[in-house]
Amino acid sequence: MRTMTIAVLFIFSVFGAQLLRLQGFDASAVSKDAQSSRTATIALPAMRGSITDRNGTILASSIERRTVTVDQTAVPQYVKTVDGVRSRVGVAGAAQDLSPLLGIPVDTLTAELTGKAKYRVLQKNITPLNWRKISALGINGIYSEATSDRVYPTTTAASALVGFVQSDGTAGAGLEVLMDKVLKGKSGKTIFEQSQDGRPIPNARQETITPVPGREVQLTIDSDLQWFAQNAVAQKVIETQALSGTVVVENVKTGELLAVASYPTFNPTQPGQSSENWTNKAFSDVYEPGSTGKVMTAAAALEEGVVTPSDVVEVPNRIHRAGTEFKDSHDHPTEYLTFAGVLAQSSNIGTILAGEKVKPSTMYSYFTKFGLGQTSGMGFPGEGPGLLTNVKDWNGSQRYTVLFGQGLSVNALQAAGVFQTIANNGVRIPPRIVAATGDGKGGFTPADKPDPVKVVSPDTAKQVRDMLEGVVSKEGTAPEAKIPGYRVAGKTGTADRYDARVGGYSGKTASFIGFAPADDPEIVVAVTLQRPIKGYFGGVVAGPVFHDVMTYALQELQIPPTGTKSPVTTIRPEKNPPASDTSVIRDRRSGASGASR
Repeated sequence: MRTMTIAVLFIFSVFGAQLLRLQGFDASAVSKDAQSSRTATIALPAMRGSITDRNGTILASSIERRTVTVDQTAVPQYVKTVDGVRSRVGVAGAAQDLSPLLGIPVDTLTAELTGKAKYRVLQKNITPLNWRKISALGINGIYSEATSDRVYPTTTAASALVGFVQSDGTAGAGLEVLMDKVLKGKSGKTIFEQSQDGRPIPNARQETITPVPGREVQLTIDSDLQWFAQNAVAQKVIETQALSGTVVVENVKTGELLAVASYPTFNPTQPGQSSENWTNKAFSDVYEPGSTGKVMTAAAALEEGVVTPSDVVEVPNRIHRAGTEFKDSHDHPTEYLTFAGVLAQSSNIGTILAGEKVKPSTMYSYFTKFGLGQTSGMGFPGEGPGLLTNVKDWNGSQRYTVLFGQGLSVNALQAAGVFQTIANNGVRIPPRIVAATGDGKGGFTPADKPDPVKVVSPDTAKQVRDMLEGVVSKEGTAPEAKIPGYRVAGKTGTADRYDARVGGYSGKTASFIGFAPADDPEIVVAVTLQRPIKGYFGGVVAGPVFHDVMTYALQELQIPPTGTKSPVTTIRPEKNPPASDTSVIRDRRSGASGASR
């Protein structure tokens, strides 16, 4: 008895010491551990900000959704009233009640509800209304998590520009990536104490950190114009069996992008089906511009005073430079054109004869001022700077090919910028696509405006504009681009297309870029098609798209005709000048052949 008494006293002493430690010395730590074991945290994702066009039309927005989850160990306790009798219906009853609300067959749902998993996702993208119906059933172990679903009302019309959001909520492409810091907001959370079956304990501690929603982003884009441009280029790509096509519409005086269409494109709600089209080709595709690049050469030559629009140029069938023979797009006898006629007829030889009068280093400086060899500064995903080799690295023939748009590469945005510069009295305004961002208080903060760059004088720009009107005349290369009632100026381009996959040239790049009204320009439209098969000349393939998009843009933006008449462009002199006339620009290089072939 004495031994047993001592043993019992010893045991009680141990219990007492442990109780003293738990409730006395370690009370705070034990309480904290206990609270931690029954505390749960639910993330509250922030609603992503909307993306709108310049008029407030929604291009991308987020709507509230729920993800329904299950604790399989709790479902068998489900009790409901059946025929006035309260009874336990368990997994079978839960599956029957949930099936129509989740859109999952009863057999499949029964398997999902059975087991010992404490957490499993049953269904995503459940509407708040549907979740309220599910919650009202009172099924043990059925919970939900707040999520959101990204919707794109314009679907494919702007997807290559706006981009998409991935299933995990991260930005996937386009403006969703570019403006992610503004759009995504800051997530919150709810911390609460729960019972063993996962239900919140009434009157227990609960703390909620409210999520901060993302801010709205307003673009310079006009959604109606974007839709029209997207459909116009898509139809032409399909019609000509081209590899791809782009349309850029830009405000001449502000540099604001009004539409940036790219085809093929993708469905932003199912982006994985067309991942190769995630980038907008107007930003990412780099190509040799061809004859649209002659506008830079013409502007530089006029600005440097080495030629005037009325100067006569003797254009032979072939010329030789740096061991290379150069020709026009078609054979012809020696002919005489004004310099304005050289641009209207898109003569490679005439452009070389005038452009070579400008020093290579000077010509290179004009290219850089026009924006070549550099990105726009917007930071759009996938945007490339193009390719402009430093002048000191130009090889012999490249010194001449760059004059007519080969031996250098641009993207569609840069090509449009050249014409925006000429239309804007010689001042280049880097393009921009974000007009403003939400300030979080219901208002907007305007985006920073880019610094303008003076490239040529207003007088030179006007001379080039007048020359470009000759391109859409009957004697020009793109009468298809003419718009009744409006003065239109522009330039065709047809260049050999370099294909990195084959390691050489394959097919053509066809383009037309122009602006209107030509005497008071408001809008630039640049159309580019890569590797068209059914026709490939820029005037024939891209000119009609320019005509349709520009016509729509003028109407959409309510830009009236100026009512003035186009200047008379003299393409050819009244009579051929004599060989002794030193004012004529001729091929006088030693060893060069000016004879027809």
